Amino acid sequence: MESRGVASVEQGERVVPSASRTAKRAAINGRANLMLIVAVSVAAVVELAGLTFLLRMWGTAALCLILPLVILTPPHWGLIHEAIHGQLFASRRLNENVGRTLAVILALPFDAVRFGHLMHHRFTREPYDQPDVHTGAGPRWHSRLKYYFRLLGGFYFGELLLPLLAFIPTGTARSAVAATVSAEGPAGADVQRLFVNFATDPARRQRTRRDWLLSVALYGGAFYLYGVWWPVLVVVMYLRGVWLSMADNLPHFDVALDEPGRARNFRVARVWQGILMNHHLHRLHHQHPTLPWTVLTALAQERSPSANAAPEDAYFRSALRQFSGPVSASHR
Repeated sequence: MESRGVASVEQGERVVPSASRTAKRAAINGRANLMLIVAVSVAAVVELAGLTFLLRMWGTAALCLILPLVILTPPHWGLIHEAIHGQLFASRRLNENVGRTLAVILALPFDAVRFGHLMHHRFTREPYDQPDVHTGAGPRWHSRLKYYFRLLGGFYFGELLLPLLAFIPTGTARSAVAATVSAEGPAGADVQRLFVNFATDPARRQRTRRDWLLSVALYGGAFYLYGVWWPVLVVVMYLRGVWLSMADNLPHFDVALDEPGRARNFRVARVWQGILMNHHLHRLHHQHPTLPWTVLTALAQERSPSANAAPEDAYFRSALRQFSGPVSASHR
């Protein structure tokens, strides 16, 4: 049932056909994915258990390990992202199990994240998917407050609390989702209906409860191990949440509906391409959502220079540009 549901969402994605040789011969790079899985798994062990022992041995000198832990956030999410699109491993079951395990470790609800991401592909920049736009409804300060909260970790914080919907009565969950997901726009009614159906599906609610309880047990044990150093774990979680929140907003920030893929590509130093798992090529991903991350760079080189390709902005400079605040709907 789950695979059919995912397929039905993906069928609605805006995909630009391509006859490029890279796209035709694209294959999952299992070795690259496996290496990244090992790296983020080691980072998870250090974050949840190892760092607490190092803090007791080295004191504050061990805090320098926070930086590499945060830097390994994008590949951790990137691997979950590949699993969402079925591009982590050729085996569907292995793809599902590894993706779900990685999500539990990051305290993300895999079913909800997968559904939300595929809906994002299908309904990119529809009214419900424009957190950076001030529509004019309500005071601008309120819109800015919501925007900065979401940008500075609020998106990840919301993902942490989202599984609680699976614990409340189905009718209450239905009302909560209907009140939260906008029904504006031509596809608004369908968007709202699909989200409500997801939130009330018994099988998904059961899996979400199970995964959330596993995450709670995992992090509860970690906080116990940290003891008096527990604020360090909070800082690591928060910084990882800020990275995830900013990275989620960046490719679509101030993007108009007539832009290709309703997303943007960015340029980044080669050393960062593997760490970001080529998420700086987000427009290409939206145009070719079924391609593995490892082929996007070659595909970008094939298509450049393109007649309709705009100059690409720097990834990290654009990340800072997000702090200019929400844009007005009338100026887009």
